[in-house]
Amino acid sequence: MSALPSGSSRVYVEGVGLWSPQLADFAALRSLLAGATPTPTVRPAAATLPPNERRRAPESVLLAVEVAGQAVAMSGRDAASLACVFASSHGDQPITDYMCATLAQTPAELSPIRFHNSVHNAPVGYWTIATGCHAPSTAVAAQRASFGAGLLEAVSQVLAEQRAVLLVCSDTAGSGPLGEVTGCRQPFGCALVLTAERSSATLARLDLQLTPAHPDSALDEPLVGWRDGNPSAGGLPLLALLARTGGRCQLTAAATLGLQIDMDHI
Repeated sequence: MSALPSGSSRVYVEGVGLWSPQLADFAALRSLLAGATPTPTVRPAAATLPPNERRRAPESVLLAVEVAGQAVAMSGRDAASLACVFASSHGDQPITDYMCATLAQTPAELSPIRFHNSVHNAPVGYWTIATGCHAPSTAVAAQRASFGAGLLEAVSQVLAEQRAVLLVCSDTAGSGPLGEVTGCRQPFGCALVLTAERSSATLARLDLQLTPAHPDSALDEPLVGWRDGNPSAGGLPLLALLARTGGRCQLTAAATLGLQIDMDHI
């Protein structure tokens, strides 16, 4: 992971993606925070994937590709040219649970397809193949700090390379004994397109500063419950600022490291 320079570092947001069983996209979050009742959603559409791939892909891939597609569409950029950072705390928990149970009971019956989809960087692989992207791609995992760690990596790449970067953070619900350990109760995914310079598509300006570890910013219900139920929802304090009028939030980026973010709409 690259390091931010000392002092405050500035990047710009051009696109936002969001999906959960309660919120189909970023517009739904804005409506919720304005007092509206969101319409429940059933399954991430993941329209970026070809139909055959959508039928075969697990939920973890559909979720990540859906929010990535939303953010890139909002930015108006070409997905094939965007470097990307895909973060996830646990990867595909249902497949991991399946593999552990199968290996313990009937190892000869392990599905090669499900094994293929179990790797942590499977979503970024599906995304880059579907979009024809040959730009650099990174997969990040940092337990419940995965959103902050992914954001730190994406911002570092934006500043170091002076290029736009797609950040995606997503986790599916846990299952079996693994679900009991992780406490991940529902799927959640979000994405940002970050740039080094302001453009006609810019939505907001982010000024970020590294700090010692600090509790993540408080949230109102029901957002706090959704954050507790999925580590990728750790990005909700920043998403809430983007959906409102700006302000400051604090996110965890590692066990001893935090990110202070000041956000202004443009």
